[in-house]
Amino acid sequence: MDSDALVSIITPSCNSAPFIGATIESVLSQTYTDWELIIVDDCSSDNTMEIARHYADRDRRIRLHILDTNSGAAVARNTALAMARGRWVAFLDSDDIWTPEKLETQIRFMTENGFSFSYHPYSEIDEKGNPTGSRVSGPKCIGRLGMLAYCWPGCLTVMYDRKKLGELSIYPIRKNNDYAMWLQLSKRAACHLIPRDMAFYRRRSGSISNHGWGELVKWHYRLFREAEGHSVPISLILTGQNLFFGVLKKLFYKK
Repeated sequence: MDSDALVSIITPSCNSAPFIGATIESVLSQTYTDWELIIVDDCSSDNTMEIARHYADRDRRIRLHILDTNSGAAVARNTALAMARGRWVAFLDSDDIWTPEKLETQIRFMTENGFSFSYHPYSEIDEKGNPTGSRVSGPKCIGRLGMLAYCWPGCLTVMYDRKKLGELSIYPIRKNNDYAMWLQLSKRAACHLIPRDMAFYRRRSGSISNHGWGELVKWHYRLFREAEGHSVPISLILTGQNLFFGVLKKLFYKK
């Protein structure tokens, strides 16, 4: 196994039985075949892991791990990151889907341009897999200040070069933990946009994006105060800034 060519795909799961099969199939369909899919299950009460094992028994590139206690996606992601063996690290939640050329295109984009941190647009689907008509993109290049302003990259679109940026471990906050990862990586490199839609984000009821403003404020504040360690005033300012840029994203980067 060539670790410099290997992509480690980080997939936390919890009660994803209706969707995880399609997620795994989208990885198996990749034109780039040098990957490992690391699924860390957060104590599912349905048959999520039975479905995952069905695939793992047939493809040795799929690796499974079950947490001892329900701990949240951040702990699941940290566990998968610690298990990762590849140079390239990509993220795919257990209800989302990639297009077949995603890995090949993203690695080519990063290697040809010398980038170590990238993302791309995605389209939204509903719980049944039907297109909602929404497509989400973001700025061409996101530096540290831009990432503090807002969580522009969708989790299912991000890839980074572990050889250049080093190891990653995140504060175990239950919401916004993907944003916590991008904030850490943005201290080490800018994030560059590939202008190609290569993923489908499944819009599900109960996600934080469907919660009210009060919940958004609470979880953003906790991210900046606890995970990032900013002072109370700075955390409040960054929270307000995120809400403002969230409105701008819907106006300029969501169609």
